[in-house]
Amino acid sequence: MVTKEAKIGFVGTGVMGKSMARNLMNAGYAVNVYNRTKAKAEELIEKGAVWKETVKQLAQDSDVIFTMVGYPSDVEEVYFGGHGILENAKPNSYVVDFTTSKPSLAVEIYEKASEKEIYSLDAPVSGGDIGAQNGKLAIMVGGDQIAFNALLPIFEVMGENIILQGKAGSGQYTKLANQITIASNMIGVCEAIAFAKKAGLDPDKVLQSISTGAAASFSLSKLAPRMLQNDFAPGFYVKHFIKDMTIALESAKEMDMLSPGLELSLNLYKELAEKGEEDSGTQALIKLFL
Repeated sequence: MVTKEAKIGFVGTGVMGKSMARNLMNAGYAVNVYNRTKAKAEELIEKGAVWKETVKQLAQDSDVIFTMVGYPSDVEEVYFGGHGILENAKPNSYVVDFTTSKPSLAVEIYEKASEKEIYSLDAPVSGGDIGAQNGKLAIMVGGDQIAFNALLPIFEVMGENIILQGKAGSGQYTKLANQITIASNMIGVCEAIAFAKKAGLDPDKVLQSISTGAAASFSLSKLAPRMLQNDFAPGFYVKHFIKDMTIALESAKEMDMLSPGLELSLNLYKELAEKGEEDSGTQALIKLFL
């Protein structure tokens, strides 16, 4: 088990990463931070996080390294190469990628980390900005049991539904299943709100009635109220959801699987992005329906 004396490095302090790193600091862990845009890490630095000028410096001075970046290309950039994490992390340290990325990339990181006696886990999360702020994320983990056991106390600072799904890449596959579920659900939520308004109902009262029954979901209870308040601030960006659905669709096609709901949702979100909403929260989908 990793002790409280371990130094934690956190790469990526955006909407999700900032809150996750803050919770680690509040729990008493020493945290090093790096982000391409230093301004996004200033709040953490003011609270005592140690700023590192490069990924290399952070890797060299951390015992556990967490990454929460945007795209698979960003994951490759921070993990590989002479200035990347794997070339500079200490033997017997731990690397954990929270980014929703390609399962094949998670396996590649795991294999290269193993060659350098570094423990690697892929651990994408779900729960959005609210879950990150409250330390109640679902954390879906792929990798070895020994590494999972060692880091579980740290994971429990950031989440409450933490499951080792299987070997390397399994966390990513599980997160893609999560995104597939959300994809069709978001369409249903938008259609329900549009339907309620067309029928002359008070959509707030409709949500009160349907949010606790068989239709209950995170999207319905947390994002639908934001839709009604015209609050489209990103808890999770449209552009990142498009990235996740694209990876999921590629994986589904590799498995020769039918995925009509995923395809429809991806097409709708691409249309939304083309209308200038790529940096809005996923709840902005309602704009296509009203």
